[in-house]
Amino acid sequence: MRRRDFLKGAAVLGAGSLPFIRSLPAAAASNGTVVVAMGQTINSLDIHRSGTNRPSYQVAVNAYDRLVSFGTKTLPDGSLSYDYSVIEPEIAESWETTEDGSAIIFKLRRDGKFWDGSPITAEDVKWSFDRAVTLGGFPTVQMKAGSLEKPEQFEAVDEFTFKIHTIRPSKLTVPDLAVPVAIVINSKLAKANATTDDPWATEYLHKTPAGSGAFKVARWEPGQQLVYERNDAWTSGPVPEVKRVIVREVPSQATRRALFERGDIQVSFDIPNKDAKELSGTDGMTIHSTPIENAIYCLCPNLTFEPFKDKKVRQAIAWSVPYADIFQTAAYERGVPMWGGSSATPADIAWPQPFPYSTDLDKAKALLEEAGYKDGFEVPLSIALDQSDWMEPTALLVQENLAKINIKATIEKIPGANWRTASLVEKRLPLHLETFGGWLNYPCYYFFWAYLEGHLFNSSNYRNEEIETLTNETLHIPVDHPDYAPKIKRMIEIVWDEVPRIALFQPALNVGTRDMSGYEYWFHRQLDARGFEA
Repeated sequence: MRRRDFLKGAAVLGAGSLPFIRSLPAAAASNGTVVVAMGQTINSLDIHRSGTNRPSYQVAVNAYDRLVSFGTKTLPDGSLSYDYSVIEPEIAESWETTEDGSAIIFKLRRDGKFWDGSPITAEDVKWSFDRAVTLGGFPTVQMKAGSLEKPEQFEAVDEFTFKIHTIRPSKLTVPDLAVPVAIVINSKLAKANATTDDPWATEYLHKTPAGSGAFKVARWEPGQQLVYERNDAWTSGPVPEVKRVIVREVPSQATRRALFERGDIQVSFDIPNKDAKELSGTDGMTIHSTPIENAIYCLCPNLTFEPFKDKKVRQAIAWSVPYADIFQTAAYERGVPMWGGSSATPADIAWPQPFPYSTDLDKAKALLEEAGYKDGFEVPLSIALDQSDWMEPTALLVQENLAKINIKATIEKIPGANWRTASLVEKRLPLHLETFGGWLNYPCYYFFWAYLEGHLFNSSNYRNEEIETLTNETLHIPVDHPDYAPKIKRMIEIVWDEVPRIALFQPALNVGTRDMSGYEYWFHRQLDARGFEA
């Protein structure tokens, strides 16, 4: 059964013409509107734009289509999740790989329409993919993960036939087309608003999406709200049941909780672990807590900071962390512990799996002394304000234990709007908390993003020649290839020893719903309103 046949509608939030208000009536859902509250800020409507933050990815999900999508499965607790093992049509109605494996040919649905009524053509797909691999930064690296690297690979054979010329056979190519980055943009509209200095219309698309997705962006007030309005002409799936979705940005977690408890909102997205634990089992509320695949919350020492160039110092930090206290105080025991592994050599290729560190201050002190830092040093410990629900208690506990080994850490709080630039783009934070969840569920894919030099989520500025080689060797080969498992085990062994990222716990995504149904967990951890039913 196709995902969109399984899910009847898409979610909606408050009236598109309403001004930003402090509360909305509980009856909103019954009027075809679903109101969502989230704590983070949407800073752009263009996922390809440099500096676009993670909360903004939801626009790519709801307002744009891709060639293909993932299916849906039901989890043991009865909740819905995307299904990585199933690839379904979206804009493409079918596809096939040539006999020699040199190309993948996609046939586009002929009834596909952009919001302005113009047809979705192979030229639109080519322009969109050319843009993604050319603009640089995160989108270009994401496309590269699927061996989608240069415009010459993409060919509009005719109006409704699109061809990808493959660089190499890769298990990641087709799944990579289902991630939020691989959007198809109305190239005719975008090019009409491009300039000589901005040939990819980044300024226009930053504020004005040009998609074909289930929802149009009716209104965007940065820092306040984003209003989606149903696209009644959507052809990539059943038209959503709800008419509008209002996504309200509410930085205060106490306010979000109060709005949810009163019934003023129908969805509280990415709620803190504390609230998820306390609200579970409450009548009229459903709390979905899903462990995030291929994701770890980490403490990251930056190797540009002199003391952290020494592996022994990084190991000392790893032995100093109060893991159990963090899991109880910051995670409220939601998620999966990632410390206390029984061996320094992995027994299998499961990822993530517990690192071979636990809390041992004596080992930490001894390692610092061996490294010449017996008297310690000072270092800022940076956290993001919009992730303070887990970062602040974690930082305070880390700070307390670092002081016990003579390291003075001063907590630096960075606004959420500036966090991605500071931690991931500029990579300038000496010691910081960070998270990364790999969209394509393989350990080699996680390593590609988090451990290769220069890649976005390698906020530690780590480089290891063997890791570079092994990651490139394993990224594209099948998991049943005889070389795959031994090389993955070696990669895990290296990063356990060198700890450029100190694993704390595997997080869970917590989402509260009431007076509605159809919530589905997705690997990208962003709102997908297409299946909501009010």
